[in-house]
Amino acid sequence: MKTFKNLALIAVITVITFSFTTVNAQQKEIKTENSKVIWKGYKVTGSHEGTINLKSGFLTFSDTKLVGGEFVMNMLTIETTDLTGEYKGKLDGHLKSDDFFSVEKHPNATLVITKVEASGKNSYKVTGDLTIKGIKNAVTFDLSVYGNKANATLKIDRTKYDVRYGSTSFFDNLKDKAIYDEFDLVADLEF
Repeated sequence: MKTFKNLALIAVITVITFSFTTVNAQQKEIKTENSKVIWKGYKVTGSHEGTINLKSGFLTFSDTKLVGGEFVMNMLTIETTDLTGEYKGKLDGHLKSDDFFSVEKHPNATLVITKVEASGKNSYKVTGDLTIKGIKNAVTFDLSVYGNKANATLKIDRTKYDVRYGSTSFFDNLKDKAIYDEFDLVADLEF
């Protein structure tokens, strides 16, 4: 009988606790049509830049604090914006090829936020798992949130994702054909 009373007491306390505990986490969907991801790659003789469309995404907040999120980039949409005509077509095709992002085999890249630390008012140091070409690596970056907008800049080492073309880390004697291993992603998001 005493065990039954203890179980009943535990059940009552559990019900009361959960009745008055609120979960304030709220998932806010990214408006992909109003958001933009810009890439910028660097080589010995200059740089190129372009865009990648977001397929989907969300940020998760607890009250007003960022606590998580997830994004899917449509790698089939990667393109250059600093070239036109034949040169644009050639570079766009090369970026989609197996030399770079193998978009036919890997049409999506994902970023899943795994850790968030406040670094100031509306600013966060974020760690996430970035998957490109089926290869997942942790990345850390700064993200700022203002109202219904967020922006982040990531520096990505492409060689960690088996993107080796033109890399001096893998090939000798490239001279002015060398492409630097790191590229930038700049995300301007609206939710």
